Amino acid sequence: MRSAFEPRKPRHRLLRFVLGVVGLGLLALLVFFSVFVGAAMIAVGLAYKLWQRRGKPMTARAKGHGDVVEGEFRVVAPQALPRAADRAR
Repeated sequence: MRSAFEPRKPRHRLLRFVLGVVGLGLLALLVFFSVFVGAAMIAVGLAYKLWQRRGKPMTARAKGHGDVVEGEFRVVAPQALPRAADRAR
């Protein structure tokens, strides 16, 4: 019964080579197709995001310059910082 489900390779060398090339071609076709499907999914997702944001101002540029980060900062004295030897322990 087990032998009924085992795929057998043909004995003829040329036929074996042709079937191998057909298998590799099918594999390449599937990979090629999946790359384009993935790229299409990314493109549709980006288009959807851009479509949802249309007409709305960009928040970073609406408040001020785009390269300025707003926030509160505190300067730490160099003595208060841990040394590299202390971090290794």
